Amino acid sequence: MAHPADNHDYIRVQGARENNLKNISVEIPKRRLTVFTGVSGSGKSSLVFGTIAAESQRMINETYSSFVQGFMPSMSRPDVDVLEGLTTAIIVDQERMGSNSRSTVGTATDANAMLRILFSRMGVPNAGGPQAYSFNVPSVSGAGAVTFTKGGETTKERRSFSQVGGMCPRCEGMGSVTDLDLTQLYDESKSLLEGAITIPGYTADGWSVRIYAASGFFDPNKPIKDFTEQELNDFLYKEPTKVKIESINMTYQGLVNNVQKSMLSKDREAMQPHIRAFVERAVTYTACPECDGTRLAAHARESKIDGVSIADACRMQISDLAQWLRSIDEPSIAPLVQALQESLDSFVEIGLGYLSLERPSGTLSGGEAQRTKMIRHLGSSLTDVTYVFDEPTIGLHPHDIQNMNGLLERLRDKGNTVLVVEHKPEVIAIADHIVDLGPRAGVNGGEICYQGDLAGLRASETLTGRHLDDRAQLKESVRSATGAFSVRGANTHNLQDVDVEIPLGILTVVTGVAGSGKSSLIHGALPAHGDVVVVDQGAIRGSRRSNPATYTGLLEPIRKAFAKANGVKPALFSANSEGACPTCNGAGVIYSDLGVVAGVSTICETCEGKRFAASVLELTYAGKNISDVLSMSVSDAREFFSAGEGKLAPAAAILVRLDEVGLGYLAIGQPLTTLSGGERQRLKLATHMADKGGVYVLDEPTTGLHLADVQQLLALMDRLVEAGKSVIVIEHHQAVMAHADWIIDMGPGAGHDGGRVVFEGTPRELVDARSTVTGEHLARYVGA
Repeated sequence: MAHPADNHDYIRVQGARENNLKNISVEIPKRRLTVFTGVSGSGKSSLVFGTIAAESQRMINETYSSFVQGFMPSMSRPDVDVLEGLTTAIIVDQERMGSNSRSTVGTATDANAMLRILFSRMGVPNAGGPQAYSFNVPSVSGAGAVTFTKGGETTKERRSFSQVGGMCPRCEGMGSVTDLDLTQLYDESKSLLEGAITIPGYTADGWSVRIYAASGFFDPNKPIKDFTEQELNDFLYKEPTKVKIESINMTYQGLVNNVQKSMLSKDREAMQPHIRAFVERAVTYTACPECDGTRLAAHARESKIDGVSIADACRMQISDLAQWLRSIDEPSIAPLVQALQESLDSFVEIGLGYLSLERPSGTLSGGEAQRTKMIRHLGSSLTDVTYVFDEPTIGLHPHDIQNMNGLLERLRDKGNTVLVVEHKPEVIAIADHIVDLGPRAGVNGGEICYQGDLAGLRASETLTGRHLDDRAQLKESVRSATGAFSVRGANTHNLQDVDVEIPLGILTVVTGVAGSGKSSLIHGALPAHGDVVVVDQGAIRGSRRSNPATYTGLLEPIRKAFAKANGVKPALFSANSEGACPTCNGAGVIYSDLGVVAGVSTICETCEGKRFAASVLELTYAGKNISDVLSMSVSDAREFFSAGEGKLAPAAAILVRLDEVGLGYLAIGQPLTTLSGGERQRLKLATHMADKGGVYVLDEPTTGLHLADVQQLLALMDRLVEAGKSVIVIEHHQAVMAHADWIIDMGPGAGHDGGRVVFEGTPRELVDARSTVTGEHLARYVGA
């Protein structure tokens, strides 16, 4: 453990009041590893991310010119009296890495850039400079003047050129081509004027259809099945052509071309739900037949080092690529090879050796994304930086947490301040300093409950201290399955023709190291069986105006109750509708665009951030106005709507489910954009608990849960099973494994070293056998 910091070498926080923080003050030793603990909603993130990291980033942004600041997001100063001793903060969080289809693990790190330089120096035949090996740079051809020096004389010649970039011309570097199911575009038994086109937005009286009907290329009254070959080709595939319709010059193009341009070129996540549903029905994606899904043009694929092309290298499992790189012995590029080697070795060390560089970054889990971001910082020569981590063990098997701890310690030992928000006892154990927040969540949190070392935390009477040594026991008896899903020959991703029976009617836990094939097995096998509710940690679609009340449907009965009590219409109690504050349009803040200087958001002075018009705020239900209700925590709202004059059964039923999944501390009007991955998952679970689905799939539901809350989650799973549901959980937490009725363990390793079922049976059998890594760790955990 590192030596205690000098008396004056601290990050000092005085009077922090961000979110639920209650005017707290704390001193955090610099160049040490500090872990922040406490229940979900206790204020950990408000202190670490919302106060310390936010102010560091804001102050760095202020050092740039006004022109540069104009391109940066505006940041207001955190609500804190004094912040001293800050250093540059680098945030390594769990946010997914975006769904840009051109972004891969290789492009998101420096690995692809270094690999392109390597091939431009050593590839045979040589394809050109590094860009010739990039699938994001178009391959172009043409002619131009080239200036060169030969024999001391400068000469200019006109030469043809080509192959500037490495992008496959067929799929434009996407790796896949799209096929449209024409039956989803139109009903061939109808004519255009009868509404043959079934694409969203193509109504019979709308401009989109009028252009087709009046184009003159076919009879709009004739059923499409009766079109001649030429008419059908013009209808579907005609290139953009100028036509005059109702005396207006318009551009006509075939329906397929139109759909590809207007819908398929858009980011799917940004589409409206009904458009996205149509695209998912109508479009199939297949590997590009020209580049075989590699995204690269022929000249880049044909250039090789020892028989390996850059496409082959990007397809290799990173651990194998690191091994291949060791065979390259070329002194002239030794520093480059060494830098790339260190980057690839970091992937392996951090438990991501099973990935490949071609893996789309948008498909990584939150934990994988966080660890991929770390790769950039491992080789950094920066020191005296503050690294801020948000639950870095998410997605890690107990077997891998030791490597993660080693990484955190290495960053500290280079002279950096490492701040970690974490629940896992294994990480808390390596802390030089611990700050425990609480005592509970939301309005009942926001205080410093303990500061000091591990021994002091263990001896303290805080919630974290009391639960630090909690160990679940194996169940005395397990439930019997009522049936099973049969999976046969599963080979998605790294699965190796897996045959397995997934039991129904009980609690099944799927385990294994990161990359062993757990998610591939469950997410690949079950959707085909319908009746399945999948609850993951993915983003919830919605704007800053969306909140738990709107997402769960809770606001609907509340609005109706307010309307009935006051004899007005429900729309008045929506900040997105008629009840909105006229000054801020229901946003609660005013955004000022300051031109070249970064814009500023300020609380609306008219409604004081309450979002509603003054006349609406005068209307009450059981003594509370709508803003008062939206400010309540789930627990307070549950109490309010369950008893007395506020009693409202439909609202109470939803609030009970939110409370049961451990979200009692959340304000029901809190923007969804502020929720963590674990909170999003539990919000989805609460919403789906009312569904009729018979099978629930939960992907790491303990994410973000304090030790004290895990028991509540286990009780909830039991209630679901007792209500006749089948619960399948992908999980690393040993308490969940110990509580299972049945365990399916994947492995034995990750990537091509995994993809097999290495154990099926009860937790007791897994512990007794100790035949797998999971079995060894579970045995140690339960003290067997």
